[in-house]
Amino acid sequence: MEETGASWEFKVLPKVLLIADGADAARAGKSVLALVGAHPIGPVAMSAARGALATPDGIDAILIDADGSDDDALELVLHETANLVANSAIGVVINFDERRIDQVSAHMLTERVQLLCNAPLTEQVSALAIALTGKPGNRLRQRSDHQDRHSERLNQLNAEVARIAETLARLANAEPSSMRPLLGDRKSGYRGPDPADGTTISANDVRQVIRGRRIRDQFFGAGLFEDPAWDMLLDLFAADLERARVSVSSLCIAAAVAPTTALRWISRMTEAGLFEREADPFDRRRAFMRLSAQARDSMRDYWLAVKAAGAAIR
Repeated sequence: MEETGASWEFKVLPKVLLIADGADAARAGKSVLALVGAHPIGPVAMSAARGALATPDGIDAILIDADGSDDDALELVLHETANLVANSAIGVVINFDERRIDQVSAHMLTERVQLLCNAPLTEQVSALAIALTGKPGNRLRQRSDHQDRHSERLNQLNAEVARIAETLARLANAEPSSMRPLLGDRKSGYRGPDPADGTTISANDVRQVIRGRRIRDQFFGAGLFEDPAWDMLLDLFAADLERARVSVSSLCIAAAVAPTTALRWISRMTEAGLFEREADPFDRRRAFMRLSAQARDSMRDYWLAVKAAGAAIR
């Protein structure tokens, strides 16, 4: 069978730092770089990556494959990479398995980093190509159909999250805004019924809605009504009412979609001001997610308004 590669090339050959432990991870990373059409720097082992990350001159992107790596070594790489992302335009792609969702997201929950959970080769190629085209000077002559579709999905995701944020802002009576910050300061005006009128919200009410959505999936299939943004908003709202903490991995499960898709939504909604990340004071490898104050107030006002109107929340 003939192997088909990406039908594009960069005007300037990009250089990508490959960080991977073990032969399998290194081999997979090299395949991704070959299909993208990038010049590999490495592979560099996790334990030796600190030096390369400290002097990233000439590097256009970083590809990290966490498969088979030691937790402590990966932790150091994540810390150094997060510092680099905060101070440069270098794009980062990280591929990892489900057990490392919390560890990776504790450092890398930002739009600048593409988090891939057990992603197939084609998705890794698309993610790296997009990371490279985001750096000034790197431009594709022609993009593959697969990358076009991947870029389109990311654009749709950004547009959908912006729509959700603007809707919540309107519910909270914030000033409409087409750009960041998507949630404005609360203004005076209608904010829904006051709990003093007898209308209340309980975590059990919210959990019942979530259970109803999962039962619906059993009869119609999980893909037909995919709405990870609303599922995650509901889950974090219920947790807020319960005064409970929600880890990133738990929120991915609540999203009821593939982990990579859930992580994209979490990153974008965090950037949009809907979610906030809170470090675990007892475990630096884990972070908790919560609703921002404005998103929490908007969910509360929406819930009370719907209940007062005698309508149902789905």
